[in-house]
This record gives sequence, structure tokens and C-alpha cells, in this order.
Amino acid sequence: MTLTITPINPARPDFVGEVAGVDLRRGVTAAEAAAIEAGMDRFGVLVFHDQDINDEQQLAFSRHFGPLELATGDIVQGQARRLPMEVNDISNLERDGKVMARDDRKRLFSLGNMLWHSDSSFKPTPAKYSLLSARVIPGSGGNTEFADMRAAWDALDAETKALARDLVTEHSQLFSRGILGFTDFTPEEVAKWQPVPQRLVRRHPRTGRLSLFLSAHAGAIQGWPVPEARALLRDLTEHATQREFVYAHVWRPHDLVMWDNRVTMHRARRYDATQVRDLHRTTVADVAPTLEQAA
Repeated sequence: MTLTITPINPARPDFVGEVAGVDLRRGVTAAEAAAIEAGMDRFGVLVFHDQDINDEQQLAFSRHFGPLELATGDIVQGQARRLPMEVNDISNLERDGKVMARDDRKRLFSLGNMLWHSDSSFKPTPAKYSLLSARVIPGSGGNTEFADMRAAWDALDAETKALARDLVTEHSQLFSRGILGFTDFTPEEVAKWQPVPQRLVRRHPRTGRLSLFLSAHAGAIQGWPVPEARALLRDLTEHATQREFVYAHVWRPHDLVMWDNRVTMHRARRYDATQVRDLHRTTVADVAPTLEQAA
């Protein structure tokens, strides 16, 4: 098989590619991994269909692209976890495989995934790539939407670009969950998720393209009054998530979707929570905090 990557939407040839000619169960060569990374540079999001993989195979594939994060952002830790520490549990399942109750604390916390966000932007060094594998999906709903933050930056007027260019935001899961009214945090979680600084505008290290770095986790701008900061962040998010910048992925069983958190935001959509939805996410860490990267 020969690896190929083609645009999912020919009208948007630089956003979201479909990968063919690779079987992740057998692993990939260094040359194939390099081609996939080049595809990520161009498309920001890659879709791999029919990849019936397990966690070990997903981890092996993910490690081609850098060191992996531990799932310290999950609210369930220690012996209560269902998956290995390098795998984020994007599911509605208890450790015993039963569907969580509607008022389960883990489920309520996970509803934050329905807000536009960038993975791990609440960590000092945020995420580079996320890789999400669909093991079981509900009969309908539960799509994942992706917004192209490069195109969103390009479409801003010159005045707004000048305003945003050098701003530093503060990101925390305490803020993103608070938007939904979730405040059930332990003192340890409050201490762990104190706000961290991130650039509002980032330059991609390989392509040189600028993009907005937004997230529901962003609740402040350094040096700005909080209400003014949140008003600007809301305006920018509304701009960046217009339909012209968004791709909605309709999941098939055994899809794997891979995206670059440096140039995209994403969100999960509603589904019947009495049905099983089980997706496993591995996350490649970026190289350094955004303030230490070239602007």
C-alpha cells in the first residue's frame, strides 16, 4: 500500500485530509510518519478510517510524533482510572464498563468537551497533537467539530490583528468548567489547575503560519480587566468558529482522527448519553511553553 493524503473538502484544500494506504495495527515506517507529519502541517486535521486498533497500537503510532502526555487533566485518577495513564478516557463509561449516571461527577466534568477548546492549553506546555480513536460510537450524534485557527487569523481585519498580536492569556480548567456551572473541585484540583499563561497568537514552528490560540480554558488576558478580556475572547471565538472555518467529523467505528492543537480548536457535540460512546485519546506534548516559543 502507498500512503496518500487527500483533502476531504476540495473547496478547502488546506484543511482536513483523509489518509489512505496505511494500517496502524502493523505500525508505520519513519518515512510514513514523516509524510503524516507533513500532512499535519498542511491540513491541521487528518482522518484515518477503518483502524481497528488497541491502546498499545495507538500508543506506538503516537510516539512517532514526540513524547506523550500523561492524562493528568482527567478528573478521575489513580485506581479509579479505566485506561492507562498515557490514554485519556473520552467516554461515558465507569471503570466496570457501565454507562455513567446522568449526575456522575466525571460525566458532568466531561461536558466541558462540548465547549470549543484546545487540548491541554491549561498546562504550562500545551499539547501538540491529539489522536482520538473511536472504539464504540452511539447510533447518532456525538460528532466532533474542528475550527481552523489559521484561516480565522488570516480573516481578521488589520486593527484586530494588531490588538491581539502580543497579548498573553491565562488558561485553566477551573474557568472552562465554571462556564457550565461545574465548581465541584477538590482543594488538590484547585491547586493543580491554577491559570497558566499562553500566547493569544502563535507561529507554527514548521510552516511559519500565524494562528489564534483560543480555548474555553482562556479566562483572562494579562494586564486587562477581566470583563474586557472575556469580551474580546468571546468575540474572537465567535469569529473563529464561523461555519466557513469549521469541519464536522461524523464518526464511524474505528476511525482515528489526529489534529494539531496549535492551529485548531475542537468540540464534541450532543448525543444520547444512555448509549455507549467510547473513544481513547493519546496526546503528544509540545516542546515548550508558548511564551518560550518563537512569536
